[in-house]
Amino acid sequence: MKLNLQGKNVIITGPAKGMGRTVTLAFAAEGANLALTGRDIAAIEPVAEEARALGVTATVLRCDLSIGAQVNTMVAEAEKTLGPIDALINVAGGSGPIGKTGWETTQEEFDDIVRINMTGCFNTMRAVLPGMIANSGGKIVNVGGTFGMHGRAGRMAYSASKWGLRGITKSFAIEAGPHNINVNCVAPGMVDGPRFRDKVCANMAAAQGISLEQAMQRHAEDYALRRVTTDQDVAHACLFLASEVSRQITGVDLPVDGGWAAL
Repeated sequence: MKLNLQGKNVIITGPAKGMGRTVTLAFAAEGANLALTGRDIAAIEPVAEEARALGVTATVLRCDLSIGAQVNTMVAEAEKTLGPIDALINVAGGSGPIGKTGWETTQEEFDDIVRINMTGCFNTMRAVLPGMIANSGGKIVNVGGTFGMHGRAGRMAYSASKWGLRGITKSFAIEAGPHNINVNCVAPGMVDGPRFRDKVCANMAAAQGISLEQAMQRHAEDYALRRVTTDQDVAHACLFLASEVSRQITGVDLPVDGGWAAL
């Protein structure tokens, strides 16, 4: 099965590290041309160089995704450099407070994670859709999370922001569908990496008096497949939803979590 992403023009937010870097290089490996955007372009540039080494165009655009005017300018620059945008992949996001109850969470913490996880995606979708409509098609993939499907004690603010992103995704999918535009959400479970190991597992280990390795194993045991999701798992889901292979799928939440959301 061929995904036929070669030569497609793709905007990716949050490409500098971790999951974002892996998603970026997965699209580059498929031959897609990229506009990589975020606030810290110095951190993004090395990833862009890796993408260019795979033979694709990769332009780096500075943008604070929470500011609509900056997003509009970024999308206009991406269209000027690459041409019509075929896909938008919203990876940028944050984790919010970890281990705090809802009543311990401050308004500032709540507002910050909503701004990062919801407002940024709203701004980018709003900015790319006119061009996609004019081009009679496009793909939008938002990276959400399974805590936005189940809820999670100690992660209220994050969970709320990802529930909100699901609503944004589904509403845009209904509105954009008549224009041949698919809008979907990839919902990873815990994803192995520095944030998972150094924050989530470290907090569990400290709270329960166990080792970091034991904490990681306990997380894995929550999943039907008994393994924690990797960045590459998420990247593969993004590729699928950005391709014509998924042409008849829109408005869905695709859990990439080893079965946690199903249990």
